[in-house]
Amino acid sequence: LSSAFYATRAAIPVMKAQGRGRIVNMASAHGLVASPFKSAYVAAKHGVIGFTKTAALELARDNITCNAICPGFVETPIVTKQIADQARTRNMTEEQVLTDVILAAQPTKRFVTTEELIGLFLYLVSDLGASANGASFSIDGGWTAQ
Repeated sequence: LSSAFYATRAAIPVMKAQGRGRIVNMASAHGLVASPFKSAYVAAKHGVIGFTKTAALELARDNITCNAICPGFVETPIVTKQIADQARTRNMTEEQVLTDVILAAQPTKRFVTTEELIGLFLYLVSDLGASANGASFSIDGGWTAQ
């Protein structure tokens, strides 16, 4: 949450000087829905979405948009470690942990890819995304549709 605030604060003068700008914050599916035992993370990601909406309203007349991307699980080193840790803790195979624990909420039962995130990001920063403002874009395999 702090990084979204400080990066936005630093970027606004530059964007105003050039007469346009695009801010894209990285939130999470957990910015839209909660999960048990993740209170600090969920609160921070909800905060990112609230901050995004507020910045969008404040900057709209300056031709600066502000949106948030809300991915589900993406295969990262942290998630890979969680899979192994959960397999040991739960006495399950890593495949079982992947489908029954980590990706349990994602109906597709697969990770969101970095290429998919890049595609959404490129849309939001392009002129095609000029009217997207103050929105939170789910890219989570259907997790938040439930």
